[in-house]
Amino acid sequence: MEFQDQLGRKIELKEFPKRIISLVPSQTELLVDLGLEEYIVGITHYCVHPEYLKKVKTSVGGTKKVNMRKLRDLEPDIILCNKEENTKEMVQELEKVAPVHVSEVKTLHDAYHLMEDYGKIFHCEELAEVMINSMAKKAENLKHLVKDLPKRKVVYFIWNKPLMAAGQGTFINEMLQLNNFENFLLEERYPETNFKELMKSKIDICLLSTEPFPFTKDHKKDFKKISEKVELVNGEYFSWYGSRLLEAMEYFKRLHS
Repeated sequence: MEFQDQLGRKIELKEFPKRIISLVPSQTELLVDLGLEEYIVGITHYCVHPEYLKKVKTSVGGTKKVNMRKLRDLEPDIILCNKEENTKEMVQELEKVAPVHVSEVKTLHDAYHLMEDYGKIFHCEELAEVMINSMAKKAENLKHLVKDLPKRKVVYFIWNKPLMAAGQGTFINEMLQLNNFENFLLEERYPETNFKELMKSKIDICLLSTEPFPFTKDHKKDFKKISEKVELVNGEYFSWYGSRLLEAMEYFKRLHS
């Protein structure tokens, strides 16, 4: 069987992959929700959903660095990666062990495409289709809910010291647009910024994400220098592009209530 990943790379599988290693937290959760938990043999330290999974599956390390010995010993049939989460050098090393599928998700369409890919690769097309249709319906409902709201300029902060935020060309930016927010930052990916520059501009809302940097309510007072309105938001709902999107759409509705 021959497939293409989201980078256009060809992947050849001799048979249905019964031993899966997932090196991306949101994709691990997606596999479980597609009914594939029994086939997962390896995950990362950061695969925290569902919570019990780390107790019953082998952790092979993080998203940027893995224990290759442990990974090889698991004898995977396929390894699942992501362009943003995992490095090119890591993928090249992993390909010596097993076929590697690399996702690249910047938009909702990309997320749906990934689910379609997994449906074909892991023979769960019907469930993947149901999941996609449900997400698409929830996304349309959200768009209808927020379409008449005034467009507000926001900065979505992902890191502190150095201060970093989500820019254009990211899945987070897609989620901001879905919520009828206008991303103040025009730079690509995750640029560094600073209070001095941001204080010069009119920013309606500062969004402090709970991940990857764990912003808390205690940080909010610092960002009042930039905007009167500072909100702490759940980073998983803005950056996880798997089955968590189903919960995310409901979370976004509550943000606007």
